[in-house]
Amino acid sequence: MTETLAKTKDHTSSVLKAAWLIAVVTIVSKLIGFARDIIIANYYGASLVSDAYYYAYQIPSLSLILLGGVGGPFHSATVAIFSKLIPNLKEKPSEEVNRLYSTFMNSTIIFFLALSVFIFFFAEPIMKLIISSGSTELVTLAAEHLKIMTPILLIGGIVGIYYGILIIYKHFMLPNLSPMLVSAAIIVAVIVAPSDQKGYVLAWATTVGATLQLITQYPNIRRLGYRLKPCLDIVANPNFKAIGELLFPAVLSSTVGQIHIYVDMFFTSSISEGAWTAIGYANRIFQFPVGILVTAFLVPLFPIFARLAAENKIEDIKTYFNKGVGVLFFAAIPIIIGIITVGQDGVRLVYERGAFDTTATFMVSEALWFLSASIIPYVFRDSITRVYYSFNDSATPFAVAFSSIILKLILNWVLITKLGFGIGGITLSTSLVTLFNAVVLGILISRKIKMNYKSLFVNLFKMLVSGTITFIVCWICAVQYDKLVQLPMIPFEVIKISLIAIICLGVYIPMNLLFKMEYAGELFNRLSARFCRK
Repeated sequence: MTETLAKTKDHTSSVLKAAWLIAVVTIVSKLIGFARDIIIANYYGASLVSDAYYYAYQIPSLSLILLGGVGGPFHSATVAIFSKLIPNLKEKPSEEVNRLYSTFMNSTIIFFLALSVFIFFFAEPIMKLIISSGSTELVTLAAEHLKIMTPILLIGGIVGIYYGILIIYKHFMLPNLSPMLVSAAIIVAVIVAPSDQKGYVLAWATTVGATLQLITQYPNIRRLGYRLKPCLDIVANPNFKAIGELLFPAVLSSTVGQIHIYVDMFFTSSISEGAWTAIGYANRIFQFPVGILVTAFLVPLFPIFARLAAENKIEDIKTYFNKGVGVLFFAAIPIIIGIITVGQDGVRLVYERGAFDTTATFMVSEALWFLSASIIPYVFRDSITRVYYSFNDSATPFAVAFSSIILKLILNWVLITKLGFGIGGITLSTSLVTLFNAVVLGILISRKIKMNYKSLFVNLFKMLVSGTITFIVCWICAVQYDKLVQLPMIPFEVIKISLIAIICLGVYIPMNLLFKMEYAGELFNRLSARFCRK
């Protein structure tokens, strides 16, 4: 019993250390992403050209971010299967593991190469189908951008496998740092390249950045002992069959998520020029804090889930799940408060310059307000999905995601076409669909493991009470600040956002301490200990 507790403490300490490292690296990566967005907004605003680029990028991003990114199906399948085949991370992989690696890599290359060629030759009909309500000029421009970015489809699958291998070996930094290469390439290209009225420099820079991601990962894979050989053992290899059983539904599930985006694109193209760009910016602001939280905690936890599932240590899975999700809930509520109270100030501070005007600021802010409602179900959904993957079950998340397509269509039609919500309707429907997926996945997991939700949601209720009181205080302070300081200048915006952040934490943490929340107590003790050491 003592040995088990010691191992649990060691795992917890290891996860926390990894989470801090990943959080710092992800923050740096996302800050560079924000710098990229600021520069694009400055040069292109929310316009036809930016719409064309972002519409076109949805297809290659399916491979690079959704399928091949950290947390995507290729990364998840690699971690779920390979982590069970590598007993000692200090040794070189066995011949069996290398054959599986080569088979997985070669089949991925063949599939995505064929897909890239197909999309290149049918780019215009594809974009016409996606943005059927858009102008001919928009469709043609988006198709040209898509052709330039088709190599990213091939790169994404390969990078996803690389990510999974590196994370198994606890190389957390590079997989979370390398996405900034795309942002850096775009920043340099937009600033240095001659004036590009059609925005093709954005597409070329995105492709170059994705290629750099691949190049930087490869030496580390070689150093670990993985060698790509002309092997395609797809029939007789039971481990490849296990990868396929996990990967195929997971890919379909991510593709369904992309179908949700295409549904949004269809409805958005009928709202106003620049609407899709505004939603894209809102999503990136949303992903800055939420993506950091989810990535920081779930990346190191997922291999632990997979090993515990293989060892049938069910109680340990419950413990780690409740602990991880509880921390995510605790951190999510101040983020929601911040978005609602000073979200528009943040958008103005980050983007409003050059071609990005006050109208664009309001469009992004409106989308962001409604999207903030999805944060709590979002972190729960992504966490419970990792538990499914740990049991080699990606079919259930796919079935749930697929069933929500109709819900997404109905919600968009009601909120936008009938009620005229506009941009806010798009992101509100996204929040409601996320809630639906989280609830259904949370219920269906009982077929594999009886989760202990009671303590988790009792704590969430206490956090929500604390958050409500904190929100009222922050809202009153924000309104009073605007009355006293009626100058929308950068220094005053920074002061306002910083002041509200301090007030938010200054009320939220003590309120949770009052409710005897362990997360607040741990945070307070860690900060106190760090302060006392200084």
